[in-house]
Amino acid sequence: MRRLPISHEGGKMNRPIITASLLLLVTTVLGGCASQQKEGSPHMGQKGFAFDIEVLQKMAGRYLLYLPSGYGADDRQWPLLVFLHGAGERGDDLDLVKRHGPPKIVKDRDDFPFIVLSPQCAKESWWSPPLVKALIDTVVAQYRVDETRIYLTGFSMGAFGTWSVATDYPDLFAALLPICGGGDPTKAERIKQIPAWIFHGGKDPVVPLEKSTEMKKALEACGADVTLTVYQNLGHDSWTRTYENEEIYDWLLTQRKLGDARQRL
Repeated sequence: MRRLPISHEGGKMNRPIITASLLLLVTTVLGGCASQQKEGSPHMGQKGFAFDIEVLQKMAGRYLLYLPSGYGADDRQWPLLVFLHGAGERGDDLDLVKRHGPPKIVKDRDDFPFIVLSPQCAKESWWSPPLVKALIDTVVAQYRVDETRIYLTGFSMGAFGTWSVATDYPDLFAALLPICGGGDPTKAERIKQIPAWIFHGGKDPVVPLEKSTEMKKALEACGADVTLTVYQNLGHDSWTRTYENEEIYDWLLTQRKLGDARQRL
């Protein structure tokens, strides 16, 4: 397989990738631009965003956006995979986001069958559900996204973010894939209709396995479709093994949201 173009900074385009900056309100686009991309080729570009959340809170940052091979060649709509990184990748250096998960994987392959949205969390901050939702809405509005197949995943701090975003916006996602994190089991009823596949290391010294176990039990009590995979001999890094497993992507692609109901393809 050929290697994907390397993302760049500073707005210069030396290779066929996308770069853009945005300034938006949650519901109103104030300005935006995007360079032209070659149809049918994969891209992962670096972008900027700034949102006013509920008018009083302004948050800004950058994100990576990967467009798969074949994007733009026809009118096909693509599934969107939203990836939330862990605490160690916070800041203003997008290369940190490429160290793990889908942004790492797509650097070396051009057949990844998702649009991949990978925002970066600012230093000393945590994932904000309104910010993630506003960013997803922006990408959905600007790109050919299949809105019945929007998937949310993250590890460690990003897994906590995955549970938090999903419980705040339960009608948005077709499936969840949180890794070595935890959520609020009292809110499990809100997401009982979303299939979830949870992963955790059995010897995790950072986030106890019980955090994932309690979410699984709470969802099962609501009748949810939920699976917990425990790597008995792994510590906190249970994400490398998970994101390298093709089975998880095949599973995600079988999940589709149809109105208030979800079904397997």
